[in-house]
Order: sequence, then structure tokens, then C-alpha cells
Amino acid sequence: MLVDSHCHLDFPDFAEELDAVVDRARQAGIGRMVTICTHLSRFERVAAVAERFDDVYCSLGVHPHQAAEEDALLTVERLVELSAHPKVVGLGETGLDYFYDKSPRDVQQDCFRRHIRAALETGLPLIIHTRDADDDTMRIVREEAAGRPVTGLLHCFSSGRQLAEEALDFGFHLSLSGIVTFKKSDDLRAIVKDVPLDRILVETDAPYLAPVPHRGRRNEPAFTALTAACVAEVKGVDPTELARRTTDNFFRLFTRADRAARGDARAAA
Repeated sequence: MLVDSHCHLDFPDFAEELDAVVDRARQAGIGRMVTICTHLSRFERVAAVAERFDDVYCSLGVHPHQAAEEDALLTVERLVELSAHPKVVGLGETGLDYFYDKSPRDVQQDCFRRHIRAALETGLPLIIHTRDADDDTMRIVREEAAGRPVTGLLHCFSSGRQLAEEALDFGFHLSLSGIVTFKKSDDLRAIVKDVPLDRILVETDAPYLAPVPHRGRRNEPAFTALTAACVAEVKGVDPTELARRTTDNFFRLFTRADRAARGDARAAA
């Protein structure tokens, strides 16, 4: 079994064939999917997708692109309250994006801090988006944690070695997307080669970032298998072993996810 730890099944891209998309994922061996919240104002829509399928979970949070737009809605108290939903397994995606700067950086940082405070209160892992903001990302995490335990991952990891090492030293996981399959991702693959197997997850970020050979098309959870195959090759392990290890990592990090639900043949055996 594989897990797509990050996709966006509530997006309009999947509206007309959501059942078929989830079915194709199951046929490809994807036993769990996490559909990610980007707008607190749209959480009910995200949660409805997770409620519809036994093997789909969801997150709760505000993407840094929407930080200014959703700033007034986003409070620690609201995050804690909504996180009681039984299908919520993580907080985010949250973080910093200085590449597009769609929200002012100070607003992004403040929203990020609120997610971290909610994670400290709930014990849920953080799902972190970071782009061109490596130093501030880990600085803010360390400041807010102040020595207290915070779990989480850097989603769609494509940054440099320094951030990878800092995140791993802090105890975070790295989640790898279709970017690792791209022809020009040699530097990323070199980093992945050195990341311990027990700290790796895989994802699609669907509908974005379809892996080779589907690059340029709409991505979907079934394609997690292609990313996983590439990671297995980079790590020099059998794809079955890579699937087992990344799935174990997922359930160890996302402790609210039910391993015995549909899709895990080992749990049923």
C-alpha cells in the first residue's frame, strides 16, 4: 500500500469524476489519501470529500497564498475547534511562500505562527509549504516551539540541502512529489539519496506537478506510484520496501489516521 499524503480532491479539477479518480487511486495501490485544506472558509467542502470516502482524510488550514484573504477568519481557537472533526489528521497547508508573495510576508508569518500554536495545543502534525523562505520557516518553527515537541513535514520538498538537514534535525519528515521525477531535479535526487527512509513520505499535490511521464497533465492520486518508484530507485530499495516504509512513516506521523480502514491488506490479514 502507498499513501498520497497531499492532494486537493476538493478542487474543481476533480468535480466531474471524483469517484473515478479515487477508484483509480485504489486500483494503483493507493490505500490512503489526504485532501488538503487551503482556505479555512472552504473547510466544510474539504471535510465533505473526506467524509465521502473511508480511505480519504483531510487537513485544516490556510495556504500562505491566502493568508491575507483569510487572516480575519484564522484564529488559534478556530483551528483547535475545527480540528476536532474526526477526519482531520493535520494542520495546513501552512507556511511561507516568498516566491509568489501573494500575501504580505508579515501576514504569512503571523498566520504560520497561529498554525504552530494550534499544533502545540492539539498535538496534530504541521503540513508546511515553504518556497524561497527556508531561513524564516525553520526560525519561526523553533521560536514558536520553544523546546516543546512539534511534529510535521515539509510538503512537496524541493528546497536545498541545508533546509532538509535542519528539518530532519528538528524531527520533521520530508514529503516528495512528482518533482523528484523531473529531468532537471538531479540536485533534489542527490538530497533524497541521503534522507533516512524512516523520514520520507510521498505525495502528488494533485492536480499539480504530475510526475514523468504525465508531466504537464492533470495530476491525480494514482500517480503517487510513479513518484514512489522513482524514490525507490534513488534510494536503491525495492518499490515494495519503499511503499512499506513510507506508509509506516505516514501512520506514525498522522496518528489520527486509521490503519485498519479500507485499503490496508496487512491490517486485514
